[in-house]
Amino acid sequence: MKKYLLLLSLQVFLVFVGYAQTKPQFENGEAQIVDAFSDASKWIRHDLFVETEFDTDGDGKLDRMHVSVTRPQQTETEGLKLPIIYVSSPYFAGVAPDVEGLFWNVEHELGEMAEERVHPEVVRRGKRPIISNSHITKWVPRGYIVVHSSSPGTGLSQGSPTVGGDNESLAPKAVIDWLNGRAKGYSEPYGSEVVEAYWSTGKVGMTGTSYNGTIPLAAATTGVEGLEAIIPIAPNTSYYHYYRSNGLVRSPGGYLGEDIDVLYDFIHSGDEAKRPYNNRTVRDTEMKNGMDRITGDYNDFWAGRDYLNDMAPMKAALLMSHGFNDWNVMPEHSYRIYKAAKEKGLPVQIYYHQNGHGGPPPMELMNRWFTRYLHGIENGVENDPKSWIVRENSKPENPVAYPDYPNPDASLVTLYFNKGGNKKGVLTSKKTKKQGKEVLVDDVSKSGSDLAKIGQSTNRLLYVTPQLTQDVHISGIPKVTITLASSKSAANLSVWLVSLPWNEASNARITDNIITRGWADPQNHKSLRESAPLKPNTFYGVTFDLMPDDQIIPAGQQIGLMIFSSDQEFTLHPEPGTRLTVDLEGTTLQLPIVGGEKAFDESME
Repeated sequence: MKKYLLLLSLQVFLVFVGYAQTKPQFENGEAQIVDAFSDASKWIRHDLFVETEFDTDGDGKLDRMHVSVTRPQQTETEGLKLPIIYVSSPYFAGVAPDVEGLFWNVEHELGEMAEERVHPEVVRRGKRPIISNSHITKWVPRGYIVVHSSSPGTGLSQGSPTVGGDNESLAPKAVIDWLNGRAKGYSEPYGSEVVEAYWSTGKVGMTGTSYNGTIPLAAATTGVEGLEAIIPIAPNTSYYHYYRSNGLVRSPGGYLGEDIDVLYDFIHSGDEAKRPYNNRTVRDTEMKNGMDRITGDYNDFWAGRDYLNDMAPMKAALLMSHGFNDWNVMPEHSYRIYKAAKEKGLPVQIYYHQNGHGGPPPMELMNRWFTRYLHGIENGVENDPKSWIVRENSKPENPVAYPDYPNPDASLVTLYFNKGGNKKGVLTSKKTKKQGKEVLVDDVSKSGSDLAKIGQSTNRLLYVTPQLTQDVHISGIPKVTITLASSKSAANLSVWLVSLPWNEASNARITDNIITRGWADPQNHKSLRESAPLKPNTFYGVTFDLMPDDQIIPAGQQIGLMIFSSDQEFTLHPEPGTRLTVDLEGTTLQLPIVGGEKAFDESME
């Protein structure tokens, strides 16, 4: 307290004698690097514990979140107050080892439960006061304070991980409340010495990638005062959409057999003494009873972990970032939240690139966003184009501006299927009657890429356009309706939209072959919340969206729609042999084309 009063007196004296305070600098609407803020050896770094409004580890005390602060020395020596860039994560203290049995075994029939999996322990790493060094060198020299926190039940933060539960929204809210003087911070996890954020302007921006990008959205859905802007990068915005797809049990790309309880084990790096209680109450009760790997239906458990359902209080300006070829956290995650935020009238922009998981917007976009909403500089960013798309041959830092996403000039073109799908049927905008029914036989040993490349197969149906004479610009969310019958009471249904001929060169671009994809459970043809066994050989209409995309398919290629059953990269792996019969008369693809049907037809001439 004496040190604080001494520093305060010094600050008052310096102001009184006219000492020039170091301040952030701006040029062209962007915060500039300030030499006085750039000497890392003079940065002040300290940590504390912010008290929340919940107790999720069962010890009868309100959980406290471990928080670290990195700020320029001028916040101490000159009384300078600055806005905050805040990053929170469950990963800062380490994760579980990738041991055999960590993931669910996917080698079983649909509707059956796999044997219990292994639950490895996380060995916590890291020492006080440093939680993470991420984002510090980018933002502190530009006149920001950078704050990090470990999410509940990870690192030195108390509580339990819930993987999308309410405490993962309320934890960053508490930190933002502390930055605004509304919550208590303490120097020790169970101590009583108070720490105040006297150097904070109260204006906070959040960012991060993947799970770290989910947390800014979680915080924003609380409507907390002071959270002015967020930049989520490849965020998981719904755990149902991450682990299920239209009623189907579907793994995130690259993590076959992962589910929400696996992620819980993966991040549970908190106090070892609290883990048994957390495991019993969250993983082995709430998750076990709610996640439902048998039907894959959407239920109250999943609804409670879908941030689209919680957006009513949200006020923060949103700059969203995602990759169209992210098959881990798929691009629908960002679009659904962007669309809802735009409909709420919030300031929004979306940046899409053509690569995979992760990838922040260019520094210029991020800087303008935070400069406007945290420093309050009127740079007109709210009037900038809403959509920034990196074109196929461009670098991520050179996106093309569009008025919105999807492209306002795009409209859905309905395409129909002409028979011959075991080889190559025809995909056309002209409907031809009496195309009949065609059959595929499930065989998960055949990869989707092999099925797309092969000239003939009984394990898939493939329908292609004529060779394009002009480029075709796809922008938006393709939709398929497939009328099918199954020889069994349950079947996987997988759909790939592809560009052919397949480029097998070692230097093929990520955009060269797979345009977009989708998966569905025919048992959920009526409702995501209610599945029912299929009556063998009875036809059902299944309608679902593919993943959002914005891609220019070059002249000389063909656009193909491939229908198959089990996808060895994403779905469960039942025994081969299930027969799917597709009624071409009741099967359509709606493709969002810039220029609509006229542009599509002209590309075939």
